Order: sequence, then structure tokens, then C-alpha cells
Amino acid sequence: MHDIGFIRDLALVMLVAGATTVLFQRLRLPVLPGYILAGVLIGPHTPGVLVADPRAIGDISNLGVVLLMFTLGLEFSVRKLRQVGGALLLVTVVEVGFMLWIGYQLGLLFGWSGRTSLFLGAIMALSSTMVATRTLAESGLRQWPFARLVVGMLVAEDMLTIVLLTLLSAIAIGGTVQTVAAFSLVGHLGLFVVAGMIVGLLLLPRLVDYIAGFDRDETLLVSVLGICFGTSLLAAWLGFSVALGAFLAGAVVAEARSAPRVVHLVEPLRDMFAALFFVAIGLKIDPVQLGHYALPAVVIALAVMIGKSVICSMGMFLIGHDARTSLRTGLCMAQIGEFSFVIATLGLTLGAVNDFIYPIAVAAALICMVASPYLLRCADLLALTGQRAAPRPLRLLLSSYSGWLENLRPVDENAALAAMFRRLLWHIAVNIALVVTLFVIGAYVNAHNAKWFESWGLDLEMRHSVIWASALFLSLPLLIAVYRKAEALGMLLAEIGIRERFAGAYTQAIRQVLAKLIPLATLMVLAILVSVLGSAILPPRGVALSLVVVCVVLAIVLWRGLVKMHARLQAALRETLEKPSPDDHESS
Repeated sequence: MHDIGFIRDLALVMLVAGATTVLFQRLRLPVLPGYILAGVLIGPHTPGVLVADPRAIGDISNLGVVLLMFTLGLEFSVRKLRQVGGALLLVTVVEVGFMLWIGYQLGLLFGWSGRTSLFLGAIMALSSTMVATRTLAESGLRQWPFARLVVGMLVAEDMLTIVLLTLLSAIAIGGTVQTVAAFSLVGHLGLFVVAGMIVGLLLLPRLVDYIAGFDRDETLLVSVLGICFGTSLLAAWLGFSVALGAFLAGAVVAEARSAPRVVHLVEPLRDMFAALFFVAIGLKIDPVQLGHYALPAVVIALAVMIGKSVICSMGMFLIGHDARTSLRTGLCMAQIGEFSFVIATLGLTLGAVNDFIYPIAVAAALICMVASPYLLRCADLLALTGQRAAPRPLRLLLSSYSGWLENLRPVDENAALAAMFRRLLWHIAVNIALVVTLFVIGAYVNAHNAKWFESWGLDLEMRHSVIWASALFLSLPLLIAVYRKAEALGMLLAEIGIRERFAGAYTQAIRQVLAKLIPLATLMVLAILVSVLGSAILPPRGVALSLVVVCVVLAIVLWRGLVKMHARLQAALRETLEKPSPDDHESS
């Protein structure tokens, strides 16, 4: 019987999950808290234990985390993030940053350590995609205007989740954010994320589409799950979180043309492993310990519901949405969920937080999950009450502000110039990120392959020269692209900013100077950035200058070929990121 212990525990978990979903659907109650309660009832801390093996509980939890994070990654895509818009992304960044600060301060107020408080802030910062979307669906509000804002903020939070998981993993492994080791780990994790996304976007969507061409669902599903677990294994092998690897795999696969078909195939697995994940959460909870921390859990839940509602509502209003839409958006975001559990599990696994953080996070999340549907139902009543309670001058000020924002929206010629300006900035930023990535990769290779270089008879200076020269040469197409895009940006800014009525006869001369200064300044800033990040592999000054001269000569000689090479790379990324969305076809 010992040989089938894991199968027995998994079967019990699935039986209890199935019974729970039927019972809670009949009672018209949220299912996710029911899964957690079911896990508590069959867990090792309850009389009449059914599932007690700590290793089996950990395996079930990890399996649920990997597949849940992969399916959540499928719902995230770079294209969707670009559609979110800068204003909505800014509101999300402010909201996450504010809740991170609130959680950190609450943790310190409770007398917890700095790392535990930081993890608490991260737990409070992220809303639950699953809870928010289910609340909208069960309320019949998926097609309302505010629902699109909620989905946009959730997509933006998914992006910030990658940042948080990266930083928290580095802090947990390094022990502190103030050591060189922790800084190095942040760099390595960032390198893994950036390189994984770039390489993945160039290769995996095409591979998935190729496999989808066989028109066999079984082949496609097995292959996609292989990508999921393979990426998770790679992340674990490099010392990172399996959750981060699974999420990145899902985000990259989401860019394939056959992504809607993949999502359709994975949906049943998503529901199954979501149940598995939340039941596994309950298995880890000791009800007695939960009672000891009831007060902090209630305080944290109230801070989440009030803080997220207020910040998100204010942010939505400030970027131009009416008061009722803003309030509904804020109330729908007022919960914490699956990513928060992943962060709590990460902290416990790496020994970065105290044991009590997990039951507190679960209890606070349960309170928010149960309250979420009722908060959304009260949105109209709260908006009406607030409107009546607000003094008339304040109502006049708010309506005037909304009208002023409406007049500021770019139209006609301004809209075209703004779009061109944003596109050029986006291209420059992407190319700079790629150049930085190449030099960070060089620093990583230098730090971890010294013996390999020594076997070839290369001393320290020669090793630095070879790696730095390789990174510089590989960067040539990107550096040329940065210069060309910055030159176009300079011409645009010169045309807009230098008016003939102010400059007179010197208009053209000033425009030409400005158009040349901006690309040169951009390259100078990039050179400083690369020098700082690549300081670990910087060769002697004379060698570095000689390599720069050689690369400049190569750039002049091979200019056309390098431009064509970059154009092919850019076309490949554009083809992946700017493909028509199935949702767009449906809406049209």
C-alpha cells in the first residue's frame, strides 16, 4: 500500500474537491474558499487524518502550482500588455507599490522581521485573477466597460508578478537586499526572465504552431505540457522558482497563433489543478494556529479591501473614467489570491519567512474571497451614497476635471504624432534592453565558466577581452538600430519643438543640431549603462578602445547587412507580438 501512497492521497484530494464544488454550487457560495476548507478537514492537523504525508502534500502543492501558473501565464500575453495602455499600467504600478508599502508597514507594526514584512507586502499587493474573473462571470458583468479595466489591471499585475517573484527569490536566497550576493542573484534572475522571454518569443510560438499543424489535440497538449514542465525544470535547475518557470512558459506559448486552441485544451486541466492547488493550501493549515493569528488576518484583509478599493478607484478616476466605473473597478480588485499563496509558499520553501505567514495569508485571502462578490453588488449603493454625501462644490470640481481630461485626449494630427513618438520610444527601449541583456549574459558566462577559459590558456584579461568583444560585436545590429531610431526621434522632436516664429532664420540649423544631438546622447547613455553593467568583464582601457574602434569600422563597412539582419529580427518579433487577436475578430 506504501507504493500507492501518493496515488491514494491524490485520489482523496480529488474526491473531496469534486464533492466540494457540487455542494458549494448548490449552496450558491464561492467555490475557492470551499476547496481550502476541504483541505483543512482532510489534512494532518484535523482529527481523523486522511492525508498526512508531508512529502505527498508538498508534491501535490507543487504540481498544482506549476500547472496553475502555466495556465495563468497563458491568459497573459505581451500583446495584451501593449493593449493595456500606459495610463492603466501606471495606475497598476502605483496600486501595487502602495499595497507593498502598506503590507511592509503592517508587518513592522506587528513586530515581524523586515523580510517577513516585505513578503507580507507582496502578498497583499496582488489581486486574484481567478476570483475577480469568476466574480464578474457569476455576476453577469463580463461585458460591462469596467470589466475591461479590471482585466487590463490584472494583466498588468501579471507582469509585475514576474518582477516580484524575481526580487523576492533573490532576497530569500541571498538573505538580504544589501549584499553583493543578493544583487548578483537579482541580476541572474532578471537575466533568466529577459533571456527566457526573448528566446522563447522567437522560438516557442513557431514550434507550437508547427505542432498544431498536425491537427492532433493529443500531440499538441502533450507537447505544450512538456514545454511547461521543461521550463519549470530549467528554472529549478538554475536555482529559481518552478512557479516562475511555469508562468514564463505560459506567457510565451500565449503568443502562438494556435494559442486559443491551446487554451481550450488546457482549460479542463486548469480547473482540475486549480482545485488541487487550493485543496493543497488547506492541507498545510493548522486551524489551532489559525486561531492564534485571527486578529492580524482580519486587519490585513480589511487593509487589502479598503486600500485596493480606494487606490484603484482614485486611479481610474484620475485617468478619466467616471466615478461609478472607477468604484466598480476598485471593488472588483479588492482581494488577494493565487499569486499571494505562491509567494507565501516561496518564502516558506526558501526559509525566508516565519511559519505563521502562511495561515495568516490564507485567512486574509479567505475573508477577501467571501466578501468580493458582495462588495461588487454594493458598488451602485456606495456610489449613490457618496454622490449624495459629497458637497456640491466637490461634485462640480469632479465633473469639471472629467471634462478637462476629455478635452486633452489626442485627436487628428496630435494623435498621429503621439503614436509615432510612442512607437520610436518603444523600439529604442527594446533594443537597449537587448544590448544590456547581451552584456549581462557575458558577465554571467565570465562568473561561471572561468575554468573552461583557463583550459584554453586564456588568463583573466584575455578572458574579459574575448567576452566583451563578443558582446559588443553581437550588439552591433542593435546599436545601429538604436542610433537610427534615436535619429528619427530627434528629427521628430526638432520638427515639433523648434518653431520658425521663434528661431527665425536659424530654424533649420537648430533642427539639424538637435536631430544629431539626441542619437549621440542616447548612445552615450547606453555606453555608460553598458559600462556599469559590464564592469565585471571590462578589458583594459587600451584594449577596450581598440575594440570600440574595430566595431565602429565594422559597423560602417557592414552597415547595410546589419540593418537587414536587425530588420529580420524585428519582423520576427513583430509577427509574434502583433498578430490579430481572436477577440478582435469576434468583436468586429
